[in-house]
Amino acid sequence: MAPGMSAVVTQADLVRDLRALGLSAGSVVLVHASLSRLGTVVGGEQAVVLALEEVLGPDGTLVVPTQSWHLCDPAYLADPRIPADRWGEVRAALPAYDPAWTPTRTMGAVADAVRTRAGAVRSPHPHRSFAAVGPHAAEVVARHDLADPVGEGSPLAALYRLDAHVLLLGVGHDKNTSLHLAEARSGLPVETVPNGAPLLVDGVRRWVTFDEPVVDDADFEAVGTAFADGPGERRGLVGCADARLVPVRTLVDFAADWFRRTRAVTVS
Repeated sequence: MAPGMSAVVTQADLVRDLRALGLSAGSVVLVHASLSRLGTVVGGEQAVVLALEEVLGPDGTLVVPTQSWHLCDPAYLADPRIPADRWGEVRAALPAYDPAWTPTRTMGAVADAVRTRAGAVRSPHPHRSFAAVGPHAAEVVARHDLADPVGEGSPLAALYRLDAHVLLLGVGHDKNTSLHLAEARSGLPVETVPNGAPLLVDGVRRWVTFDEPVVDDADFEAVGTAFADGPGERRGLVGCADARLVPVRTLVDFAADWFRRTRAVTVS
């Protein structure tokens, strides 16, 4: 293989590797993926989604993060390109969140391919939404509270109830959104920050304000490393990418306890 080139990977290759990793038919799985890390995938992100659907079968449910940070309050984002004296204009000009149309930001090509897949449904949170396809999709995305985007009022709690798995394809636990549920369940003090978003309220676009918890992913890789020392995580290669398959319940319970012990020490 010439320098700078990656191996050619087909849908059949991905199906084989996903099954070898332990992904099984009928599962509910939250996927975080880097398309480029998988290799030169024939068919790109569509082939990845088709491979996942082939392995999961008709009884499986595929879930991805579809966050849209560009709809946050400009005061929350503090984008240096937008001066404070223009924030009011920005709030008035942003299009209302539309689960069927609002684009994602920085979620990757695979997540966007699931979001736009026929039959996909998406949660109602304007910043931290998830999209899903499959028989449990509606249950996963049904509730997503503005003020509780990653806790008990979120799709992450639904994934926990459904005994889902997290699949990391070419990314680490720093991208693993399920760990935010562990933060919420750790019992540690939670700060909040004001935010807002353009929403349709009774068919009328309105700027809605709310407070949301401050989250911290700085130690997600560390808790992932600690978890990997136990028996709960399966590792392998999918295409050219390092892959991990992790049960949500086991990881969240472990991480909540880990955060209680390690973050409490840091705070004290």
